[in-house]
Amino acid sequence: MSWRAQSWSRVLEVFAVFLRLGCTSFGGPIAHLGYFREEFVVRRRWMSDAEYAQLVALCQFLPGPASSQVGFGLGLRRAGLPGAIGAWIAFTLPSVAVMIALALGAASLTGPVADGVLHGVLAVAVAVVAHAVHGMARSLAPDLPRAGIAALAGIVALLVGGVWGQLAVLCGGAAAGVLLLGRSAEVETDVGAQGSGRAMGVSRRSGAVALAIGGALLVALPIIAGAVQHTALSVTDAAYRAGATVFGGGHVVLATVQAEPALARGIDQDQLLFGYGAAQAMPGPLFSIAAYVGALADGAGSVSERVGLAVLAIVAIFTPGFLLLLGVLPFWARLQRIPRIAAAVRGINAAVVGVLAAAFIDPVLTHGVTDVAALALALAALVALYLRVPPWIVVVTGAVCGAASSLL
Repeated sequence: MSWRAQSWSRVLEVFAVFLRLGCTSFGGPIAHLGYFREEFVVRRRWMSDAEYAQLVALCQFLPGPASSQVGFGLGLRRAGLPGAIGAWIAFTLPSVAVMIALALGAASLTGPVADGVLHGVLAVAVAVVAHAVHGMARSLAPDLPRAGIAALAGIVALLVGGVWGQLAVLCGGAAAGVLLLGRSAEVETDVGAQGSGRAMGVSRRSGAVALAIGGALLVALPIIAGAVQHTALSVTDAAYRAGATVFGGGHVVLATVQAEPALARGIDQDQLLFGYGAAQAMPGPLFSIAAYVGALADGAGSVSERVGLAVLAIVAIFTPGFLLLLGVLPFWARLQRIPRIAAAVRGINAAVVGVLAAAFIDPVLTHGVTDVAALALALAALVALYLRVPPWIVVVTGAVCGAASSLL
């Protein structure tokens, strides 16, 4: 077999494996990392446990969807850039297809049963976000300084709102991390820096180019979208900025999408929370909600336009995370040895807890719990999540309970 044929054979292998995972990986980002380790470290031995741990650490360090970034890195390691792109498409495609179908059928979801399903999903979304806030607080804000950063970030996020408010909160979290957490971060990075930090074939020049492209898009897209005033450009700009500012995993994308006017303008809070709840029931990444929001964006007309906007949104929201991963890979080992960077990231992670807590209060809690029945369903769903019932089962059960209550 020639080198070219062998390379494309690996790309197809990567695509096939990730397509299967995209259809079966329920449970959210943390569960995805477990599936990936079992498949690619234990079964296929594409990399060692130490190398996998280093890749996971890097993806948690960066903004963006950590599990999808890990999948992108695994595909890159196995089959180069075509393999990385193939891994992302295959892992994301199943959930995106379902989310687009839900968006296209949103107008037909009317009547008592449909309203009951919506209310059930919204109530369960309260439990899902509450569970995420608690879990993230335990891991990202376990001590008094980080808990204080999280609390202050939540207050500011509630008072200011919007994407610029969130950016200010994250920048404030980074500054607070440097001031308050520098000494403890230095101890932790001494251990974390001992990994291999392999760049998986990405040169420093290629990494610099990826970072330059990512930064240029972040600056240029708002200018172009403001000058041209076209729906497609506005959606692309908003989704790209959302993907570039999501720290803390897929759950935070709810707050980030809500803060972007170009994404939130054409969709009311109930529709947004319904899409978020539905994304919980899907395998694959929670970022697939971008396809749902893109298809419902204000200004979308025909079915083809709505599908096109959904594709633009899903590509744009993932792109900054992948460009950052390509850009930082060659420099990762050295970055881990800089205590101030480690401290800033810990501060940002604590601030993310506050941002998600603010999103939990408004709109999740205010729209999800509207009566005693919704409160009871939310509490029952929260108990189920703590008993480790898979989130997709909880969401589907909530939808069924909502539909049943509408018939009584």
